[in-house]
Amino acid sequence: MTDRVDPVAMPAHPQAPNWNVANLLTGLRLVLVPAFGWLLLHEGGRDGSWRLGAAVVFVIAGLTDRFDGQLARRRHLVTDLGKIADPIADKALTGTALVGLSVLGDLPWWVTAVVLAREIGITVLRFVVIRHGVIPAGRGGKVKTALQALAITLYLLPLTGAWHLVAVAVMAVAVVVTVVTGIAYLVTAARLVSASERTLARRQSRRQDRRDRG
Repeated sequence: MTDRVDPVAMPAHPQAPNWNVANLLTGLRLVLVPAFGWLLLHEGGRDGSWRLGAAVVFVIAGLTDRFDGQLARRRHLVTDLGKIADPIADKALTGTALVGLSVLGDLPWWVTAVVLAREIGITVLRFVVIRHGVIPAGRGGKVKTALQALAITLYLLPLTGAWHLVAVAVMAVAVVVTVVTGIAYLVTAARLVSASERTLARRQSRRQDRRDRG
């Protein structure tokens, strides 16, 4: 789901308490994950009413992601706990949905593998390069998140015939955008590291060492 916007560019404000509305919404999303998984897999995922319930819970959990990010920005409630818990909740929800759909045979495993590899890989990358700077959430990432959410919701619903083909088409577009934006993040990260003050200082130090040895 969506990445919480990093507060680096925001004005300085007193540190928000961990127990705030934004973090509580993130916690609610984490609590909803096992409930969602149970609804999805109940009775082998073949009962339309249970699948509809799973879709409703997925949408509600996705809305908490949207609202907690907005609250964190507008009310200056960004905390270290929130920055850690938010992506974990997002990946847990998306991962549970994709893995569950693949277990039921509704979604090819390679789709689940590609999407999760991208999501987990980029999340790890953001933490790795944090010493050099923050990779901002771009428009492509937001489009990717929206497409993934729509595609998963359509797959969760008991759709048949032409509507199922619509779900397949949306998922195909979501996978393509997921891969493309993942590559874009890699390029952005490489440029960020290459141009960071930390890297430039290290290069300068190496050049000075070579001069001293020469």
